[in-house]
Amino acid sequence: MSTTPIAAEPLKHPAPVRALAHFFSYVFHPLFIPAYVTAFLVFVDPYTFAGLSFKPRLFRLIFVAFNTAAIPGFAVFLMWRLKLIQSMFLRTQKERIIPYAAAMIFYFWAWYVAHRQNENPAPFIQFLLGTFLAVCAAWFLNIVNKVSMHAIAVGGMATFFLLHAFSQQDVTGIYFSYAIIVAGVVCTSRLIVSDHSLAEVYLGLIAGALCQVLAVWLG
Repeated sequence: MSTTPIAAEPLKHPAPVRALAHFFSYVFHPLFIPAYVTAFLVFVDPYTFAGLSFKPRLFRLIFVAFNTAAIPGFAVFLMWRLKLIQSMFLRTQKERIIPYAAAMIFYFWAWYVAHRQNENPAPFIQFLLGTFLAVCAAWFLNIVNKVSMHAIAVGGMATFFLLHAFSQQDVTGIYFSYAIIVAGVVCTSRLIVSDHSLAEVYLGLIAGALCQVLAVWLG
């Protein structure tokens, strides 16, 4: 009788659960996280951009969304059409090398321009620096492991809200609580609908968090 161990079959989730996991994966795609946090800073937080009128605030949101979501997303689309990558979903480590390199340029530019504008507050500049460092970390970690991009993004977002709460006068922690819930939902979704292991998700969370802490320290 054969003693070869039988590999355990992956857990199959119901179709509605998978649909929700796909939904959250798209809504909280890593490219959208910088725009979401910027929208919070310019339109929700009462302290960060206090004194600025609506138009300058809106301009900052458009600037961040354009440089961290629109251009990198379009770059990935062009790479796919030019057959430089096989899929826009970047399922393999090899496919992620060039898109990461391109994203580093755009994210650096977003931080550099914001940093050169003296009227921008420190939390905004530090967050953009943290996102740039997160892309650099993702590129470096991709050499040895296909770390979860979603986990890096939400890990950085949650850490930013934690640090931001401690730096403000109204330390309620409510937005940090929301960020933790989002991070948990997104990471769970990636475990359901992607081929990421639990270790790759945890690694992404830690990397994203450390990048935001480093950005505050450097800032």
